[in-house]
Amino acid sequence: MPADTDPDSHPPQRSWFDRISQALSGEPRNREELLEELQAAHANGLLGADTLQMIEGAIRVADMQVGDVMVPRAQMVSVPIDASLQEILEIVVESGHSRFPVHGEDKDEIVGILLAKDLLREFAGKERRPLGQLLRPAVLIPESKRLNVLLREFRQNRNHMAIVVDEYGGVAGLVTIEDVLEEIVGEIDDEHDEERDDAALIRPEPDGGFHVDALTPIAEFNEHFGASLPDDDYDTIGGLVVDAMGHLPEVGEELDLDRFHFRVTAVEARRVRSLHVKTGTTRHA
Repeated sequence: MPADTDPDSHPPQRSWFDRISQALSGEPRNREELLEELQAAHANGLLGADTLQMIEGAIRVADMQVGDVMVPRAQMVSVPIDASLQEILEIVVESGHSRFPVHGEDKDEIVGILLAKDLLREFAGKERRPLGQLLRPAVLIPESKRLNVLLREFRQNRNHMAIVVDEYGGVAGLVTIEDVLEEIVGEIDDEHDEERDDAALIRPEPDGGFHVDALTPIAEFNEHFGASLPDDDYDTIGGLVVDAMGHLPEVGEELDLDRFHFRVTAVEARRVRSLHVKTGTTRHA
């Protein structure tokens, strides 16, 4: 007897999509009902937690705009068109990014996008071309563009970065395909994203300075360096530095505070991530 007519044969294994389709056969009338159905499918074992999170993220993205996730202008890592090769290399190595907006004398004048792989390919050749000849075209988008539309455009155009402009045509920030995908699948770490190690929030550097995680509590910073920086208004050293600067700083900005010299070495979406600190009278534990 053929297997498909054998009453003792097992029914074919249904895919998770088939099971979800059956679970949603009630045809939800709005987004809230759809989310309730999906959560019920998860509770009944028809949908894994990770899959549910991604579906919810995809639904949420449809309501979000570029301005909700972009890296603000103050935290963009960009390259001046007249930068020397050594200056460009320092920016690329220190930031760990793979794409960089390149600007003219005015930072609102974005002339193109530099890819680190194009820079590396240039080093493999015998001749050195001007920076302007290495640039890819910059894509300009408004803050109000919806993320689901942007993601579709990223995929269609095989582009990974866009420059966000405000209503006056000035640069408001930038957004990458990773920024959009993280809203769907959660935080994406790569080889440049350091793991948080609370035992190494403050690490000595070869130049005699210190790498300091911006989330280091001010009390811990004070204890390590024998300092007395105020912690009445801010809990972390990063918050104190940003307040003293009066704006969200860019990589490379510097500040002298008390007996310390701070230099911003890394920024993450909407916050300072790490600092290089020098002082002539540090106290070692």
